Amino acid sequence: MINFMKTIHQFVRFPLLLASLLAITAIIQFFIMISDIEGEHYDIKLFQLSPATIRSVKTVEDTEKTQQERDRVASEVNPVYSFSPDIGKNQSAIIKATFDYIIEVKETIGNEKKKLTKDRILEQQIKSLREKLDEIDTNGQTIRFTDQELSTLLSQDEQDLISTRDELISIVSKKLTEPIRQEQVSDAKVSVEKSVRNSFSIPENLRSIAITIARTSIVENDKKDDKLTKERIEQEKANVDPIRILQGQIIVQEGQLIDRDVYHQLEILGMLSNKQSYKPILGLGLFILLQMAFFYATFYNWKADTKLKTRNLVITISIYLASIVAMKLLNLVSSEFDVMIGFIFPAAVIPMLIRKLVNERIALLTTIMTAAVGGIVFQEGYSSVIQMEVSLYIIFSGFASIYLMRNVKRKSSVMTTSLNVSAVNIAFIAFYLLLSQSNYGPKELVYYLTAAIVSAILSGALTLGLVPFIESAFGLLSTDRLIELSNPNHPLLKKILVETPGTYHHSVMVANLADAACEAIGADGLLARVGCYYHDIGKTKRPGFFVENQMSGINPHDQLPPKTSRDIIIAHTEDGAKILEQHKIPKEIVDIARQHHGTSLVKFFYYKEKENNPDVDEFAFRYAGPKPQTKEIAIISIADSVEAAVRSMKNPTSEGIQQLVHNIIQDKLQDGQFDECDVSIRELKTAENVFCETLNGIFHSRIEYPKPK
Repeated sequence: MINFMKTIHQFVRFPLLLASLLAITAIIQFFIMISDIEGEHYDIKLFQLSPATIRSVKTVEDTEKTQQERDRVASEVNPVYSFSPDIGKNQSAIIKATFDYIIEVKETIGNEKKKLTKDRILEQQIKSLREKLDEIDTNGQTIRFTDQELSTLLSQDEQDLISTRDELISIVSKKLTEPIRQEQVSDAKVSVEKSVRNSFSIPENLRSIAITIARTSIVENDKKDDKLTKERIEQEKANVDPIRILQGQIIVQEGQLIDRDVYHQLEILGMLSNKQSYKPILGLGLFILLQMAFFYATFYNWKADTKLKTRNLVITISIYLASIVAMKLLNLVSSEFDVMIGFIFPAAVIPMLIRKLVNERIALLTTIMTAAVGGIVFQEGYSSVIQMEVSLYIIFSGFASIYLMRNVKRKSSVMTTSLNVSAVNIAFIAFYLLLSQSNYGPKELVYYLTAAIVSAILSGALTLGLVPFIESAFGLLSTDRLIELSNPNHPLLKKILVETPGTYHHSVMVANLADAACEAIGADGLLARVGCYYHDIGKTKRPGFFVENQMSGINPHDQLPPKTSRDIIIAHTEDGAKILEQHKIPKEIVDIARQHHGTSLVKFFYYKEKENNPDVDEFAFRYAGPKPQTKEIAIISIADSVEAAVRSMKNPTSEGIQQLVHNIIQDKLQDGQFDECDVSIRELKTAENVFCETLNGIFHSRIEYPKPK
């Protein structure tokens, strides 16, 4: 797996690699989950007998029946009528205006045209009166008088006209105070005609004309209000509750005839084989696309080494897909139980693994994504889109494990974490049982309690069992592996202790310094400590050529030319790296052995050679490198130099130690040894202070005890 990822990095850039791996993940996830969203379908035809009892898998509205019910209600709504009392006043005003014009014309033309004959005067009066009557706005209800009727009216005494007018106004006004609809107009006209015939205030010769005026004045005054009627219809239709097919409702019993109504219900539920909808498939595709988008954004914006991101991406999607497969396998037996089988799923194993192998942020994201998937996979036959109780269970269990894993340093602590997670699981299941308000027997309660505990314990056991395999497959260096490597009984540490005791002591001192400094700047202190234990293992190849191992006081370099001594000293980094690689030590430790001197100058032998050869090439006396690539290695390189330099001081003082540490850091900084790692000046200053404090504690002045007499 490690070699495979190295090969990929040589040919594919990370954004393309990220998109490709997530696309493959999406396709695999789609085909794993597609059966969970297809639902139940039946090959049923109209008027057949049902092969099984069929229940609705979801709640849907029967829009056709709902519309039929709304149309029925709308047809039963009575029209809304609006009574207008102003119509009676208007008709009375028309009658009054008619008679007033008659009186006015009669008086005016009769007085002005005295020299004319009666017939001529009457002709002028009729003409003038007809013109005035045409000016009256009657809203289409114009009273049509013949010339004979106008002549009769004009020939009447003014008092008779006035009494007739007032009587007609009284009769019409009284009648129009009552609501009269269109179909009631004829009866109302008959009624006013009868009133006119029975009136003693109207002269006999005017009775027929009065009847015409009265009948014409009776109009519809209680009209249908189309706007209000429409509003009432819409209101009644809105009051009709949608007719729904409820989730879990029995559509048809086994052996019952599939009539049109049943067939229609199965059709709108999408439970017929020939009516299978593609919407769930599109929905699942959109759901997975959204998940992959979150994964893409998280890994793309992660400020880390590309190789590290790629490795963590492969680990994450591998665990993610494995969890989906595990849920599918567990769900295969769910039909055999009447309880929520999803609660026994080891929900905490995914966040525990990713928190331990990658980081907390990715663990949180994967927990949420797995919870969403679990809600779909463990969806029961009559649930909605997602089984929310399972999703929430996975989220709570996962978040609890992530929080509790923060302080886990030893393998034994993982099981303790699992027990604590089981308490969270029990609390959530208790919440679920109480909220469902169902009555559970002892068997169900025992199952749910057992499921909560088994889920947590199984998560811890799987974490402990899977971590070594994943570390081996991906070349990971976990806390457990580091602790294992720090064991003094490790063969390589024993080799250093036995063959180079001075180097072993030096390595332990450097480890203390580097660990403290790394913790202070937020780097991995444990990695730095363990790396220091092994960083000088190359010296075991020629132990006597390194000053800390020269117990007899004889320095073999005194008999060697500077170039030979240079080769021996420089070789210990590459020799150490090869030894570590041969023993399958993690790459991070190998890098520390190879990079802890960077490309620094072997000054002692360089200046010794320069005494004999002023033109000596400085580059030839530098370590091969590479320069430190991480903060941890940068700190180790300083700690290595500082420890050796302070140990060589004859009379170390606090001021002297501080000046020496400062000079070493500045020398490495100016020599460009930190150019290829992300350590900052602020962090170097913090490390300098930590080095001084630690060294002052080691090399403090001791009280001089009195000599015995």
